[in-house]
Amino acid sequence: MKLILLGAPGAGKGTVAKMLTAIDGSVQISTGDILRGAVQAGTDLGKEAQGYMDRGDLVPDSLIMGIMEKRLQEPDCANGFLLDGFPRTIPQAEELKGLMAKLGIKLDMVVAIDVPRDVIFDRLCTRRTCENPKCQAIYNIKSMPSKKEGICDKCGSPIVQRADETEVAIGHRLDTYNEKTAPLAGFYEKEGMLRTITGTSSDVVVNAIKKELGL
Repeated sequence: MKLILLGAPGAGKGTVAKMLTAIDGSVQISTGDILRGAVQAGTDLGKEAQGYMDRGDLVPDSLIMGIMEKRLQEPDCANGFLLDGFPRTIPQAEELKGLMAKLGIKLDMVVAIDVPRDVIFDRLCTRRTCENPKCQAIYNIKSMPSKKEGICDKCGSPIVQRADETEVAIGHRLDTYNEKTAPLAGFYEKEGMLRTITGTSSDVVVNAIKKELGL
């Protein structure tokens, strides 16, 4: 399958993507993973991107598209891919459309995961992350707590609330999403590619996607 997953922070894109990859061997691709991979690999694009990241600046679209072009041609994308959190803006969507036409790649559909704002707030405010950079396991103090409070089950490191998951920060992230990324739904609706799925359960969302794809 070849999908783009849209949805606000905390909508469950990452969880849904992981569940879908288990179905047919598609790979989950996020912009952050791509950038980190390019930096670690020491490619020319990765070195250029690292300069922006080290300064705390946004990596330009042109550079992200160059890295994305290389990523989509990697052998593991042959079975399909799930773009998680990319594109983020209309210009990125337009460039991605051109890139896929150039590479002869046809998307199956674009899925917008619609979750109520109050549910997202609750999810993110109660989320905790292992502070070990090599682990980064995610917990939820309500729905999926660690066995020992404040300690990661996997590596024994402390689990913490990320700075961008306080109530004030979450409100800002959601406002930014609504301003810059939510309009993508309109873009893909005009393209005839959009399927909006409302659901707070990842299982419900995955089953709806499978039904749309005839799986």
